[in-house]
Amino acid sequence: MNNLEADLLRGLWYVACPSSEIAAGKMLGKTLMGEPVLIGRAANGSVFALRDICPHRGIPLRHGWFDGETVQCCYHGWRFDTGGTCVEIPSTHAAQTIDTSKISCGAYAAREQNGLIWIYFPENGERPEDGRQTEPPLLPDFAADAAPQLAIMLPFVCSVDHAALGLMDPTHAAFVHTSWWFKKNAKKLRPKEKPFAPSELGWAMVRHKLPPQNIAYKVLGDDVTTEIRYALPGLRIEHIQGSKHSVVGLTSITPIDSTHTEVRQMFWASMGWVRPFKPLIRHLMTVFLDQDRRVVVQQREGLKYNPKLMLINDADTQGRWWMQLKDEWVRSGAENRPFQNPVKARTLRWMS
Repeated sequence: MNNLEADLLRGLWYVACPSSEIAAGKMLGKTLMGEPVLIGRAANGSVFALRDICPHRGIPLRHGWFDGETVQCCYHGWRFDTGGTCVEIPSTHAAQTIDTSKISCGAYAAREQNGLIWIYFPENGERPEDGRQTEPPLLPDFAADAAPQLAIMLPFVCSVDHAALGLMDPTHAAFVHTSWWFKKNAKKLRPKEKPFAPSELGWAMVRHKLPPQNIAYKVLGDDVTTEIRYALPGLRIEHIQGSKHSVVGLTSITPIDSTHTEVRQMFWASMGWVRPFKPLIRHLMTVFLDQDRRVVVQQREGLKYNPKLMLINDADTQGRWWMQLKDEWVRSGAENRPFQNPVKARTLRWMS
């Protein structure tokens, strides 16, 4: 792994943004996977994603206008439908014939699911139904049209790999997450032992009971259990379930480019009374995630010297799994064979 940059995996669905960020008739220009992407919502409510470059003179289409059906370039007024096909060139003279249907700005497959907009980045121009990940992953316990109660995003100035390694690191909390409401004392680290098993495009910390003395879990009912899954291209899904309610937390890492990453934290809860506490919960989520953001900024100061890095057993085993999964995804695609999960079931032990 290059210490500053990371290879970006293709042939997978990535979280682009929450559905709530794009209203009908609006569009949003972003850089994702090192590519200019224009995300919009048509007047009929459907979402779409175009390559944010006009094929005429190269100006980003986001500087133009959207009437709910077509995007118009601000430079010469060329219009494109939500599939990326050119439907009008205003400068065309009546005596001229131009087949606009053969002109396209390019488009991406976009899907709205669980209140999020997902975009598929193909490996070789294929449609997702012809690719290796045909659908975005569904979240447990919540319908496909259920939106998150809360969603935050912070930009991380680091590669997707370093964002991912921080996401799955079980031992940094005592030193990084030291807020008064989540304070760990490094002198009082406790031994941890958790079983892990392979899961779709990743691995899972096997479902286990949570401490019954923790008041925060009592609102979910009795016998509260949790499962934490990690999956390509960069998803952490925690499913906490009790006899009365359940909560799902999703952390997604989406590359802006090889050295910048969007990290989002979102959660879904079956309890209807969460709404009054949203401002407080949002604040706590932001403080927590910003602590992770700040430490990778500090880490970058050392990484620019390209030092030799270490991964130790068992605390960094999940980091090894991440790199092995990425390598296998790339290799299996290049060899045109099914993906074979390299993760094997085992128990990991560490202090935290």
